[in-house]
Amino acid sequence: MKHDKTGWLPDILGTGFEMQYIPHPDDYSGHVRSTVIRRLSKGTSRKSLLYVHGFSDYFLQAEMAGMFADNAYNFYAVDLRKYGRSLMAVQKMFQVRDIHEYFADIDSAVDIIRADGNDKVALLGHSTGGLTTSLYMSEAPSPLIKALILNSPFLDWNLPPLMRRVAMPFVSAMGRVLPNVRVGQKPDSGYAESLSTRYGGEWDYRVEWKPDVLPDPDMGWVRAIHRAQQQLRRRKIEVPVLLMHSAESVKNGDSKEKYNRADAILDVEAISRYGRRLGPDVTEVTFDGGLHDLALSSREIRQKVYHTMLHWLKEHGL
Repeated sequence: MKHDKTGWLPDILGTGFEMQYIPHPDDYSGHVRSTVIRRLSKGTSRKSLLYVHGFSDYFLQAEMAGMFADNAYNFYAVDLRKYGRSLMAVQKMFQVRDIHEYFADIDSAVDIIRADGNDKVALLGHSTGGLTTSLYMSEAPSPLIKALILNSPFLDWNLPPLMRRVAMPFVSAMGRVLPNVRVGQKPDSGYAESLSTRYGGEWDYRVEWKPDVLPDPDMGWVRAIHRAQQQLRRRKIEVPVLLMHSAESVKNGDSKEKYNRADAILDVEAISRYGRRLGPDVTEVTFDGGLHDLALSSREIRQKVYHTMLHWLKEHGL
C-alpha cells in the first residue's frame, strides 16, 4: 500500500513525534483506518523498531520511543484500526472478528518504514499486540522484519482451567453466529490505578482510549482471540524472539499494593509456557516488580527492560 510522504502531521505526544492516517478498505462496520506514529533517530540510521499495542490501549510510551531513537533506531508505532488515534465516529471500539484483520495495519506500517529508507525492522508487541505480532510472524511476515520482541504477550486466557478448556471454546463457537453479544466480566480498575497520575501513578494518558476498567468484550472478539491462540500453537516463528514478562501475576485476594509490582492482567506462567514454544530461538527474561506493560513499570524496572531489549538486539546484529 502506498502512502503520502507529505501526509505527516504533528502527534499528540509532542516534539519529535509525527503521525499519519492510513486508509484501508471498508469492513463489516464501515470505513477503516490505522495510524502510524514515528519518532526518527537524529543520526543516520537504517534500522528501526515497530511497536504494536494491546487491548483497550493505544501508543503512549513516549519515553520508550525516545530511548530507541537515542540509540540509533527509527521508532514507529501503529494504532490499530478502531483503537486510539484510528478510532472513527460510530465505530465500535476494539471491534475485531479475526486477528488477521490487523495484518494489513502492520504491513502498511512496514511499507512506510521501508519507504523511509530502513532495511531492518524489529517488531515489538504488547499483550494482545504480542499475540497479533506472533501470529503475523508465524504466517507470512515481511522479510524486512528480522526479530520479534514480546512484552507480556496474550498467549492464553487468564482463567481457571475449567473455563479455559470448556467455557472459552463454547463462547468462541457462539461468537461465529452471535458476534455482537457482550461477555460480562468483573470490573477491576486496579491496573489503571497503578499507572495513572489520577491515582498517584506516573502516567498521563487519554482515558477515552485507555479506559480504567477493561470494557466487556463481545463474543466475536473472544472468538478472534481464541482462534489466534489455537492457530499459533500449531506454528513456529523463524526469527529470534525475545519473550519478556513480569515474575508474578496478581491473584484473587491480593492486596492493592501487589498491583504495583506484578502483572494484573495475564498469567505469567502461561506466558512462559506457551512463549517458550513459539520458535527455535526464544530468549525468556522475567522482571521482578514488572507490571503487565513492562514499559510502564517503575523507573528502575523499565530501565532494565530497555537495557534488555537493546542488548538483545545488539546480540542479534540489529
